[in-house]
Amino acid sequence: MKPVNKVKIDLDKKFQKVIETPAGFDFFVAIHDFVEHIESNASLSASLSSRVKLNQELNIPNKYAYLKQIYQGLEDAETKSNADLGHARYAVLIELNRIRGKEVSESNSFWKKRELFRRLTSEIYQRLNPTTV
Repeated sequence: MKPVNKVKIDLDKKFQKVIETPAGFDFFVAIHDFVEHIESNASLSASLSSRVKLNQELNIPNKYAYLKQIYQGLEDAETKSNADLGHARYAVLIELNRIRGKEVSESNSFWKKRELFRRLTSEIYQRLNPTTV
C-alpha cells in the first residue's frame, strides 16, 4: 500500500471516530486525534493553506483554527509546565478540563459549540478528501 493511501485511510478512520463519538470529553479527544493526524502529514496540512484561493473563499483557515484550539488545549493539559500559556490558551484549557470533569453546561463555550465543531470537522474533511460524502 502506498504511503499516501495509508494517510487517507487513517484520515478516514480519525474522521469516522469524530462523527461516531457522542458528545463528551472523548469527542474532543477524537477531534484532537483528527487534527494531530493532519498536522503530522505535510501533504494534508498544506491542503488547508490560506494561500489557496478556494480555502480563503470557504474560510477554511479560520475553521481549522477552531479545531486547532482543541488540539492545543489537550496538548497543554498533558504538559505539566509553569510556563505562561497566555489568556486564550489558558481559557481553552480550563473549559476542556471542565468537560473532562463532566462539568457540562451551556456556559462552557466549548461544550456549547460541540455540534459546530463536529460540522467544522466535516468541512475540513471534505476539503482534504473531496471525492467522498
